[in-house]
Amino acid sequence: MAGEKPAAAPLLAQEGGSTRRGGGGGRGGATSAQTLGNVVVSIVGTGVLGLPYAFRAAGWLAGSVGVAAAGFATLYCMLLLVDCRDKLEEDEDEECYHGHYTYGDLGEKCLGTIGRCLTEILILVSQAGGSVAYLIFIGQNLHSIFSQLMSPAGFIFAILLPVQIALSFIHSLSSLSPFSIFADVCNVLAMAIVIKEDLQLFDHPFSNRSAFNGLWAVPFSFGVAVFCFEGFSMTLALEASMAERRKFRLVLSQAVAAIITVYVCFGVCGYLAYGEATKDIITLNLPNTWLSAAVKVGLCIALAFTFPVMMHPIHEIFETRFTSSGCFQKLSRNVRGAEWLGLHSSRILVVTILTVVASFIPAFGSFISFVGSTMCALLSFVLPAIFHLSIVGSSMSLWRRVLDYGILLFGLGFAGYGLITALSSH
Repeated sequence: MAGEKPAAAPLLAQEGGSTRRGGGGGRGGATSAQTLGNVVVSIVGTGVLGLPYAFRAAGWLAGSVGVAAAGFATLYCMLLLVDCRDKLEEDEDEECYHGHYTYGDLGEKCLGTIGRCLTEILILVSQAGGSVAYLIFIGQNLHSIFSQLMSPAGFIFAILLPVQIALSFIHSLSSLSPFSIFADVCNVLAMAIVIKEDLQLFDHPFSNRSAFNGLWAVPFSFGVAVFCFEGFSMTLALEASMAERRKFRLVLSQAVAAIITVYVCFGVCGYLAYGEATKDIITLNLPNTWLSAAVKVGLCIALAFTFPVMMHPIHEIFETRFTSSGCFQKLSRNVRGAEWLGLHSSRILVVTILTVVASFIPAFGSFISFVGSTMCALLSFVLPAIFHLSIVGSSMSLWRRVLDYGILLFGLGFAGYGLITALSSH
C-alpha cells in the first residue's frame, strides 16, 4: 500500500488507491477503527433521513425487507470488487506492478478504455448526486430553523460553499478520519433524538399504518434504500488505506450489518410516528422546539463534515485526468506553483458546480430515489457483477455465476425502470 506522498500527489495515490500512475507502493496507515469510521460515514448520509418517507410509500414491512435486501446485496457486491482486485494482484507480475487497483482500473481491465470511462462517469454522477443531496438537506433544514434570514439556496451559497471549499483542501483519508468519527457521533445522537421524539407520539403505533402499500411503491422505496448505501465507490480506496487489509472484509461486514439495523429502526419509527404526514426529510416533521433545532443543526454539521469524504472519488478522477494531460505537465515543469494552484482550483470549481446544481433541486425524496434507482444501481450491482464474471468467472462455481448473472439482470432492469419512471413523470 502506498505510503504518504507530497500533498500535490493525486488523491488516492496517498492512500494506496491509485498508484499505477502515481508511483511506488507502500502501506496504508488506517487502523481498523479508523476504517470502520470511514466506512460508516461514507455510507450513512442524507439518504437515511428519507427512509421514513420511503416506508410511508411502501409500508413498514415492505420497507424493512427492502432496506435489508439493498444492504446485503450492496455488501455482497462490495466484496465482489475486493475479490476482483485480489485475483488481479495474484496474477500480476510483482516485478512490474506495486500499486493497487481502483474501480476504474477494474473497468479498464475488463472492457478497455470504454470500461474505464463508463465506470468513472457512473462514479462521478452517483457521488455528485449524493453530494448534491447533502447540500439540499442542509439548506432546507437551516431554512426551517432560520427561515427569516434567507432561502435554502441562500444558505447553500452563503455558508456551505465557503466551508466546503476550505474542507476540500484535505487530501488523505487518514486525515479525514477525525471528521468521519465526529460525523458518526453527530449522526447517531441526532437519530437517537429523532427516534425519542417519534416514540413519544406512539399511541397505537401500528393502527392506520400499512405493512404493504402495493407493488408499484416498492421500486421507489428500494431506490431510496440503494441510495442509502451510496458509498460504494469508496470500497477499494478504504481497503487500500488499511494497515491490515486482511481485516477489511470483517470490518466492512460489521459496518454494513450495523447500518442495516439502524436504518430499519429509524425508518419504521419515523413512519409509525407520523404516518401519512411523513415528509421526505423526516427532520422537517419535528416540532419547532429548541431540541428539534439542535437536532437539525447537529445533523447539518455532521453532513457538512461528511461532504469531503463523498467528494473524494470525484476529486480523484478529475485530478488523475488533469495531471495526466500534457498541458498540465508542461505548466508544472515550467511554472513554479502551477501544480498546486491547478489541483486546488479544480477542487474549488467542482464544489462550486455542485452547489449551483443543488440550488435548483426542489424535491429531496424524488431526487434520491431517482439517483438510487439509476446511477447507484448500475454502479452498485451491474458493474461489480460484470467485473466479477470477467475476472474471476473461470474459477467460480456454477451457483456463484448464476448469482452474479441474477444481480446483473436485476440491476439492469431496475435502472431501466427508474429511468423510464423519471422520464414519464416530466
